[in-house]
Amino acid sequence: MREPQLKAKIAPAYAPLRERLVNYMILVRLHRPIGILLLLWPALWALWIAGDGRPPWGVVLIFVLGVTLMRSAGCAINDYADRHIDGRVARTRMRPLAVGSITPQEAVGVFAVLCLAAFGLVLLLNRQTILMSLVAVTLAAVYPFMKRVTHLPQLVLGMAFGWAVPMAFTALTGSVPAMGWLLFTGAVVWALVYDTEYAMVDREDDLRIGVKSTAILFGDYDRLMIGLLQLLLIGLLLLVGAQAGLGLWYYLGVAGGALLFLRQQWMLADRRPESAFRAFLDNNTFGMVIFLGLVVDYLVRG
Repeated sequence: MREPQLKAKIAPAYAPLRERLVNYMILVRLHRPIGILLLLWPALWALWIAGDGRPPWGVVLIFVLGVTLMRSAGCAINDYADRHIDGRVARTRMRPLAVGSITPQEAVGVFAVLCLAAFGLVLLLNRQTILMSLVAVTLAAVYPFMKRVTHLPQLVLGMAFGWAVPMAFTALTGSVPAMGWLLFTGAVVWALVYDTEYAMVDREDDLRIGVKSTAILFGDYDRLMIGLLQLLLIGLLLLVGAQAGLGLWYYLGVAGGALLFLRQQWMLADRRPESAFRAFLDNNTFGMVIFLGLVVDYLVRG
C-alpha cells in the first residue's frame, strides 16, 4: 500500500488562478496535515508547561498559525531542493515540481511568502522570540539539502521541528530554562524516530539514487536504533515531568506513549514500506496522548 496521492495537474503558466492555487496547496501538503501536527505537538507541550497550564490563547493561536505556515514553507523549499529527485521515487513522483505543474521559481516564491507571513506573526511576540525565529527560518531552509551531504538529515529536521519549543518558552517567560532545553532535545529525538520510520518507506529508492538517510545509516539495526531513541525520549519526558512538577495524569500520558511505541515496533517487524508508513502516522497519536496528559494534569491541579 502506497502513501495516498493527490495528483498535481500539469498547468501552463497561463492556467486559471484557481488551478494554480490547488497546485500550491498540494506543494505545501495542506491536503496531508500530518507534518503540521507533528510539528505542533511539541509546541503545545512547551506552551502548556511554560504557561503553567494556562497559556494565553492569543499566543497559542500565533503558534498554531506559525507552525502551519512554517511547515508549509518547509514543504515548498523541500520540493525545490528535491525537484530532480522526486520524479525518481515512487512515493513522490506526482509532486507538483516533479510533474511540472509549477516552476522552481514559484516554489521559492511560495517559501518566501510563507516565511514572511510567519515572521509577521512573530512580530506580535517579544524581542527574544523574534530573534529566535531567525534560527527557525535558517533550519527550515537548510534541512532539505542535508540529505545530500549526511546520513543524518533527520537530525536537522528534528532541530527545525523542535525549535518551536524554546520559542514557546521565550514567548511566555522571556528565557529558556533547563527543562525547556530538555523538552527541545526530546522533540529532536522524536523527529529522529518518526522520520527514520518515514525514510524506511523510501529506502530502496534512496539507495538507488544516492540519497542519504538514517534508515540507510542504521541498516539492519533500524528497529533497534528506533527503539533506543524511543526509550531515550520516554526518559527525557519523565525528566521534564519531574522538573516541571507534573503529576499522575501526565505520567499516565507518558505511559500511554510508551505503549504506542511498542505498537510501532510491532508494526515495523516486517520492515515493509507500508508498515513503516503506518508506524510513522502513529506518531500523531503519540503527540496527542502526551498533550492530553499534560492538559488533564493541569486541569486536575486547578
